Order: sequence, then structure tokens, then C-alpha cells
Amino acid sequence: MFEGLTALPADPILGLSAAYQADTNPKKIDLGVGVYKDEQGNTPVLKAVKQAEVEYHNRETSKVYIGPPGSAAANELLQALIFGADHAAVSAGRVRTIQTPGGCGSLRNAAELIKKANPSATVWVSDPTWANHIPLLGNAGLAIKTYPYYDHATKRVNFSAMMDTLKDVTKGDLVLLHGCCHNPCGADLSQDQWQAIAELALQNGFTPFIDMAYQGFGEGLDQDAYGIRLLADTVPEMIVSSSCSKNFGLYRERAGALSIMYASSADADKGQSNLFSLVRGMYSMPPNHGSAIVETILGSPNLTATWHKELAEMRERIKSLRALLNQKLQEKGAEGDFSFIERQSGMFSFLGINKEQVHSLVHDYSIYLVDSSRINIAGISLANVDYLAESIVAVLKK
Repeated sequence: MFEGLTALPADPILGLSAAYQADTNPKKIDLGVGVYKDEQGNTPVLKAVKQAEVEYHNRETSKVYIGPPGSAAANELLQALIFGADHAAVSAGRVRTIQTPGGCGSLRNAAELIKKANPSATVWVSDPTWANHIPLLGNAGLAIKTYPYYDHATKRVNFSAMMDTLKDVTKGDLVLLHGCCHNPCGADLSQDQWQAIAELALQNGFTPFIDMAYQGFGEGLDQDAYGIRLLADTVPEMIVSSSCSKNFGLYRERAGALSIMYASSADADKGQSNLFSLVRGMYSMPPNHGSAIVETILGSPNLTATWHKELAEMRERIKSLRALLNQKLQEKGAEGDFSFIERQSGMFSFLGINKEQVHSLVHDYSIYLVDSSRINIAGISLANVDYLAESIVAVLKK
């Protein structure tokens, strides 16, 4: 049965991770895998999570299934986190949320619902975008096109080219936007740019589709949700895929959510029934543990305060590392201007070097990053930043 299959190449990031693990160089640096790391290179369990796990463990009395939508309480708390407390669309019953197996599960559920509602729909994604967007959406049978986003020359959003393309996107199609902390480039939309997109979406009738994987990692929980909340105030329908992997540090627990804002509560009822059917046919019920921890944290003022503090510490550490890398590159005599690293948000940025220079960093200096030159800022530390800057300067001079 399986003899006709062809072996596929390894995922480039997973392959980098394996090579990093096998490298014996004591100076090696992993800038590839997209997870938060502390100064010691660990991805710690947050204190708020540890405390919530104890509380939940003590009150848990059953492992029975929780049903296709997951916990209603968790979904309501995540709606408030994303849309803000008492948003008009939420109060009107137009927003419905389900728990999903991570942000990936959310994206795939959304793709399946889109395909069922409009088989001819096209999803427009930014160039560049997170690599897994393409298989998650495309494998559901959706057509995918790209719009210009990042200008590698200026290291900024190429907004005029983006809008020139999106002005031709019409009703029935969707535009996938990164809510904040764009992966892979780190260049985010300004408030004025979000306003222009909201007006265009309303005028042309396309549906905004927001991937919110890093809420709280940019400027703050509310600030990072600016675009989503503006769109929710402007357009009749939108889709939000969210993840608790990064801001709660719940990577392996696969805790995510899919929130859909419908034009009416009647449409919401129909949409939710179709989502339940899709979930039942794919994985039947969502995992519980990660979302239960999120529910416990957001349902407790004390745990929420602890989480806010820890999230702020992660966010400020990333910002300080951005500034430090730019400073060190200048000190070491790097050719070119790397100040864009400080202007960008979240865990990722392109270094802006070519593939040969990337390969030299990997093979000659044991600094692991993907061919696009995307780096995970959280992989930098006070202990390795000098070596990293010296190595980048060395390959720039070759």
C-alpha cells in the first residue's frame, strides 16, 4: 500500500534543531526554533502556570470529554482578552469561540469552515508569511494568493504595494493578517495602516482573517489587539485564530482558540453548528489541560496579575535584546544599518543577509538560522551576543 510514497524533505527548522543538538561547539547558538528562551537558553514554565496547575489539579474530579467547543468559561475569557471586555459584537451574540489544538488547529478549523461556506474562496497571505500558513490552509483545499508586505530594502512594511494589491480583493475572499509581532519579519502595521485596511475591507467586502499568535509580546495585551478590535468595530464578519503557546508558554499543551465574528447571531448559530460538525469529524474533542490552565489564570485576579508581570518581563527582555544586538553590531564595525532590529516587534526579524552568509554562520560559526535569515531574538543572551555580533560582522566582510 505505501510503497508508492515518496520521501519528503525534513522541515527546515526541525532539521536545524537536530543539527544544533548534534553540534559540539560550546559557542553554538540556536536562532531557528521559534520558542521563547530565557537567559540560560531554557523555555521555562511560567509561575502563573505552575500555580494554576496545582489549583486545577486539586479541584479536577473527572477526565470526561469536554465537548467539541471546549470550556464555555475559557472561551468567554479568551474572547475578552482578544476583543476587550464587553465588546458590542460579543454582547450581541455575534462572536463564537471554540477551543482548538493550538493555533495550528485553529487555523485548520477556520480553513475547513471557509471551504464549506465558500469553496471558491481565496485566502490572501502576506509575502512573507509564517511558512505553516500555506499547508494549514492549502491542504484544506483553499486557493492561496499573496500580497506584498515586507520591503527587504527599507526593512519596513511596503504598505503602498500592499494596498495596491488588496484594493482588488473582493467579497468572498479573505485577507490573512498578523495581529502583531509579524512572523517572520517583525515589521508590524501602524494604527493608521490598520485603519486604512479596515476601511478597505468594509468598502470591498472581503473578510479579515487574523492570526494572533503573539498577543502581549509586542507592546502589551491591549495594544497588540488594536487591529483586531478596530476591525471588529468596522466590518460585519471576521475570523481570529489565537494561540496560548507563546504568551502563556503552553507550547506542548496545544492550547488555542478560534473566534469568528458573524454578521448576526442567527449566522453565528449556523456557523457554530457547522464548526461542531467539522471538529467531530477531525478530532472529535479538543484537549483540555492547556485551556483549563488558561481559564484558571484568567479567572483569578491574583494569577492574572502574576501572568501579566511575567509576560511583561518576557516582552521587555526581547526589546532589550533587540537594542543590544544593534548596539553590538555597531560596536563590532558591522557594515550597514541594523537599527531596524530595534524598530520591529516580537521574537523575529530578518538579518537581511544572503544565503551564502547564512550558511557560513551555520557551518563556520555554529549559529543556526534558516536560509531567509530570520532569527529568533529570544535565542540571544548576554552570554552569546558578542560572539553573535562578531560572527555576523565576519561573514559580512567575506
